[in-house]
Amino acid sequence: MKELEKTKRISIAAVMTILVVIIALLSYKRPKHLYTTQPTDALAQILNTDYLLSQKDINLTNQALIDLRSQFDFDKGHLENAINMYAPEILNDENSDVLTDLKEQGKTLVLYSNNPNEAIAPYMVLYQLGFDNIKILSVVNSYYQNKLITKDVTVENALADVNAFIQESIKKKEEAMKKAKDAAAKTKYVASKPIIAPKIVVPKKKKKMPVEGGC
Repeated sequence: MKELEKTKRISIAAVMTILVVIIALLSYKRPKHLYTTQPTDALAQILNTDYLLSQKDINLTNQALIDLRSQFDFDKGHLENAINMYAPEILNDENSDVLTDLKEQGKTLVLYSNNPNEAIAPYMVLYQLGFDNIKILSVVNSYYQNKLITKDVTVENALADVNAFIQESIKKKEEAMKKAKDAAAKTKYVASKPIIAPKIVVPKKKKKMPVEGGC
């Protein structure tokens, strides 16, 4: 009888475990955005590839201009036929669908903002997500009397600057780790060092000398 009860309990536990696994599988949602490349690969892309595009090289028959500025700036003025995708919202559902459609059409995504530096972060994110059909428009945008002024800009030593940034980041990380290690070692040494109470010195009373003279 005891063996039967034990078998029943094991069977019920096994069934419950299977049900939990099934429920977990049914409720699991695969992340919409999955990186297909590593950040180091994206950095290598910037370091080794000409990712910049000038205004004269724009060919809208096989390219799509993506304006990364805010809706307010976009409404004030933008390049003709540009699509507004505010950089912090570039991965929302609507923008993701548009980007995927453009990629399937064989379009090259040409990103631009107020300056090329502001487009690098979205470029890196999209590249890691598998969008290898992207460029950055090397222009600066400003306004004069509420009119958009777009000028080409020459990005000098772009590759060297990125590489220097990487090396500087590595150096700062190593210095921070060394400081943390030294601080931990110092704390350990202080904690292990015995605490010696200060010696209390009691002053000796001076011996009274006998009074000379008298009766």
